[in-house]
Amino acid sequence: MNGMLRRGLSRPEPRLLSMRWLSSATGGGPAGTTEGGSSEATPLRPRPNALTDEIIRVDHAGELGADRIYAGQMAILGHGPLGKTIGHMWEQEKEHRKQFEQLIQQHRVRPTIMTPIWNVAGFVLGAGTALMGEKAAMACTVAVETVIVEHYNDQLRQIMEAPNPDKELLATITKFRDEEQEHHDTGIDHGAEQAPFYQAMTEVIKFGCKTAIAISKKI
Repeated sequence: MNGMLRRGLSRPEPRLLSMRWLSSATGGGPAGTTEGGSSEATPLRPRPNALTDEIIRVDHAGELGADRIYAGQMAILGHGPLGKTIGHMWEQEKEHRKQFEQLIQQHRVRPTIMTPIWNVAGFVLGAGTALMGEKAAMACTVAVETVIVEHYNDQLRQIMEAPNPDKELLATITKFRDEEQEHHDTGIDHGAEQAPFYQAMTEVIKFGCKTAIAISKKI
């Protein structure tokens, strides 16, 4: 178990913005050049408005955190009865994260500078609650997903009220919101509310998630 924890914490994260892409964005060279020398252009889009910029940055940070939370849970509970369930939710979060990493590049959005902290904090939260037991891990899932679903609903309202709604972003967030709701419901179905100190624990986790969202919107 200790070895799994060390691997999870030390796992090298993919570079969100490669040097080649940064060079392209600043006019320094071709985008998407592979190691073999072939050119594979990255489809860049017009720079986003303030709302789209904020949404992509904060959602990328949130999906990174969710990815690492489930990684932490899998490090502790992956070989137990809940391993398959947690693994399924983790796979969906990986896809969410991958999608927002693509949007970060396509829209040329600056990621939050808090990325390294959310990376470690997410894994520690997932592993820490999993060490308290399966029900505590599910309580963590319920708390996190409650905040994320509310957050995505707020963003959907903002996008629909905008003068020129980004229909692609609207569809992406709607899909991810529905999957996060499924994760929340899965946590409830697997005894989250029976976890020791459920109310206190979930309120602390919710507060932490909301704080992380507020920070990631701006820096």
